[in-house]
Amino acid sequence: MILLGACAGWSLITAAAHDGRPEGVLLAVLAVAAGHAVGRVSGALLPVAAPCVGAAAGVTLAVALPALSAGPRYAAPLGHAGGTAAVLTLATGAACCAAWATSVPELRLVLRALAAGIVLTGAALGSSAGCVASAAVLLCSLAAGSASRRGPYLLGLLLPAALAAGTAWALAARVLPGGLAGVLEGRLTAHRVTLWQDALRLARRNRGLGVGPGRFGELAGSQQTLSADARPHSALLQVGAEQGLVGVFLCAAAFCWVLHALWRSPRSTPVALTAGAALTALAVFATVSDALSFTTVTVGAALLAGWATARPWARDGAEPRL
Repeated sequence: MILLGACAGWSLITAAAHDGRPEGVLLAVLAVAAGHAVGRVSGALLPVAAPCVGAAAGVTLAVALPALSAGPRYAAPLGHAGGTAAVLTLATGAACCAAWATSVPELRLVLRALAAGIVLTGAALGSSAGCVASAAVLLCSLAAGSASRRGPYLLGLLLPAALAAGTAWALAARVLPGGLAGVLEGRLTAHRVTLWQDALRLARRNRGLGVGPGRFGELAGSQQTLSADARPHSALLQVGAEQGLVGVFLCAAAFCWVLHALWRSPRSTPVALTAGAALTALAVFATVSDALSFTTVTVGAALLAGWATARPWARDGAEPRL
């Protein structure tokens, strides 16, 4: 709660300093707080049913997402691919967590089949990123059954998140070798990389307080920025440009806190590692897309974190943390 309060408070400070619009950040903080609270309560009372229902709801939202997100914010050329992939990944994580939470072999098999179905749904929707990330979460969940200690594995999840953040920064700063930069730019689109360069330029000029929440589109100066949705399509670079280095630190601290909470969770190690894998995939998506611009994604991430850290109501059945 202290960390969420710091995120909300810093957005208000930077907004007051530069006449920004902190409503988006405040809404995200509220969504995370509410989702986490609901996840903790429902996960304690219904450790299998709650994430199962969440997984089904996630698939439904992913299929209906284009209709739910109609409007210029998610128009071409960048679209809503990051949001769709993130929802599918979180849904897969929820289904796998439910599978590990049940002691009924037949039900566990059904829930894993649901997770596999979500992977195929990603392929059917044309979301290659969602399909690959969901498959990776499913495989990590299956492998988590043989893990005896969760600490080293959770610590290892910092690596892909750090790699994604470093790659985004390197592309924006133009420090990658030409061949590698060309390949990555071809996958991510030159339009997106241009937005990242605008965000990094603003972040360098305003390291302390940023330019203010919601002001990236006004100050980026690129015609491509003005013609798109006024977002850099990278949560890390957007926070750096609009809220400075302190904002970036708070975002990184929030992710590290989630991994720490999973390490301390009374739930089984496979549940904690499965949720950690799904949330790490979300962190990667958030670094290279606008995934966190969708309230459904922020709420879903908070729900999954709540389910994976909830203390079972029947405390005698709680499993060791490590």
